[in-house]
Amino acid sequence: MSFWEKRIYPRLPVFAQNWAISAYGYYWHRRRFGGIFEQELRGFKEREGFTRQQWHDYQTVQLRKLLVHAFETVPLYRERYSALGFTKSQFERFELEDLPKLPFLTKDDLRRYGTTTLLSCKREKGGQFFASSGSTGTPVQILYSHAFHQRMNAAMEARVRHWAGVSGDDSRGMIGGRRILPEAANTPPYYRYNFFERQTYFSAYHISAPNAADYCTGIRKNKVQYMTGYAMSNYFLAAYFDELGLECPPLKAVITSSEKLTAEMRNMFWKVYSCRAFDSYSGVENCGLISECPEGVLLASPDVGILEVLDDLGNAVASGEEGEVVSTGLLNLDQPLIRYRIGDRVCTAHKTDAVAGRSMPAIAEISGRVEDAVVTRDGRKMVRFHGIFVNLPHVIEGQVIQHSLDAFTVRVVTLKGYGAAEENLIHQRMQSQLGLHTQITVQKTDQIPRTANGKFRAVISEISN
Repeated sequence: MSFWEKRIYPRLPVFAQNWAISAYGYYWHRRRFGGIFEQELRGFKEREGFTRQQWHDYQTVQLRKLLVHAFETVPLYRERYSALGFTKSQFERFELEDLPKLPFLTKDDLRRYGTTTLLSCKREKGGQFFASSGSTGTPVQILYSHAFHQRMNAAMEARVRHWAGVSGDDSRGMIGGRRILPEAANTPPYYRYNFFERQTYFSAYHISAPNAADYCTGIRKNKVQYMTGYAMSNYFLAAYFDELGLECPPLKAVITSSEKLTAEMRNMFWKVYSCRAFDSYSGVENCGLISECPEGVLLASPDVGILEVLDDLGNAVASGEEGEVVSTGLLNLDQPLIRYRIGDRVCTAHKTDAVAGRSMPAIAEISGRVEDAVVTRDGRKMVRFHGIFVNLPHVIEGQVIQHSLDAFTVRVVTLKGYGAAEENLIHQRMQSQLGLHTQITVQKTDQIPRTANGKFRAVISEISN
């Protein structure tokens, strides 16, 4: 957390916080929607009508370009591929079917080398590192040039927002991980407004029955046209609106991320907002994109990344089976992610027919996290602990367990060098989010128990919620 976010922003009055957020929004809007955005958007829209053969040819050309670039300019790939006997001329003739011959890139590789030997020596302008949420351990750092940001945002505009019937010009409400209220304050308003992006940013950490009316006020006041962000947080909020009889204006869509979008959630959004909900999947790495088209089918975007769905032996799964996602990103040449094991799982679709003329890989289900919700003594519900493990270099993984309204354990898997300073930061961050009265126990462990799919739950609650 920067000095500005920690020391200055929390001391500003609400109107000044809105202006500060809007100033950042102005910079952010130019970074994402400027430059090559319009050109890239046209390309993504035009490619939606590609045949399967056209997609195969397109990915082949893009993969060869990526591999030659990585071999020539990225030290980590140069070393690994040379050791396996690959040459530049081979990559110039490389076929999609040869991709399994290349080694995996693991998340640990990205953490260790992402800011050094995994970077190209020939990079685009405006590179800036952005980190993952840090809710499950050491975040990964992804390098975004201006051009990469614009390419990825064009993909999101074409394949997420447009498919849901909205655009980047529409007024949106966002429920995400950023802390917009100082410390554990529980004082309205529970939202801040970004004027330049017409974005109302709602707190994910203050959703409760007593606070719901203020959230509804924010939606009405700022004329929100669609909601986006954490699936479970959006669901909790809509459920409170329904329970309390709060009438919100109809929305165009709800676009969710981070957690599994269930049928129950879809029904609640329709009941409260009179609109459909749309599922999507990407991540800070942005080396792949799966999004729900207007016909209600999840489709992978072949021009964002080459998606492999593999079984435990590393073989491609059959249609209708679940497997691990391995993705090769096609948009970021500065920090190429080639056969990257992102740690997520999907189930492929049985049918492979084109959907409304879109010959893209169909996904039956995104097997995303379904986390427990933490309930605080004052009735707030939250599912994420954004930033708890950010800038803690000796914490590999972390898990939050709620035992009672006031007692929590944070399990951590650590490296040599972990000590009191990092443990104290975990205490401070947890109490900042939950309240100073909360009892926090930090417990070191060799391994956090995994579920059947090999992942671990970031949040576990032992109380009814």
